[in-house]
Amino acid sequence: MSWLMENQRLIGRCAWVAAWVGLAAGQLHALSRHATAAGAEDLALPATAAWAVPAAKALSPLLGWGNPCLCHLRQIWFPLFLAFTLCAFVIYKQRRPGRWETWVWRVALTGYVLACAGVFADYWTQWTGNYNVLFQVGWIMTVPGLLLTMVGSTVLGITLLVRGSAVRPPALLLALAIPLAWLILLATSLGNAVLPVMFAFGILGRRLPTGSAIADLPATEAPAR
Repeated sequence: MSWLMENQRLIGRCAWVAAWVGLAAGQLHALSRHATAAGAEDLALPATAAWAVPAAKALSPLLGWGNPCLCHLRQIWFPLFLAFTLCAFVIYKQRRPGRWETWVWRVALTGYVLACAGVFADYWTQWTGNYNVLFQVGWIMTVPGLLLTMVGSTVLGITLLVRGSAVRPPALLLALAIPLAWLILLATSLGNAVLPVMFAFGILGRRLPTGSAIADLPATEAPAR
């Protein structure tokens, strides 16, 4: 943890950059996925087809250089997930939360770590286009990881809003993580569902190391033991 706090400025900037990289690369990933047999089914969704079909034509040089199973940027998700997760740990250490908020953070952080482990096993162990057994192991971690990420982020955002967080936009993004993810999945791929969480911690990360990423509030709960 001391390493995190010593490098909090770098971690915060990386989280901010990662959110924007995810916004762009996530859509390229989705477009490449649509060129596969499984991903083509996504084009049945009107919101997906409306942007994906013309975008795929316009960006064909970026997408058509090889087997879509190998070139759809899937490996990008692990460093992006890792960036916002490290930033979340830094913000948690800054908060000095009370007992309830501590447990909310623990649930959210557990989800973030599981999601990181899942996307690493899903994608960084698969380089040939033929999925091995580690893909299934990764999926077993990814599903609960994403569920805990969504639920934990939502409760965390609500908690921060109730406690009067000085930085409301990130708290709102966290509180609305589930409905925003649902809307995103109507138009693009699964990894993009975490973009609101990425941007929440990216915004907070920009404010590090000023100490005002989420302002320390007067303690209204007993300190966590």
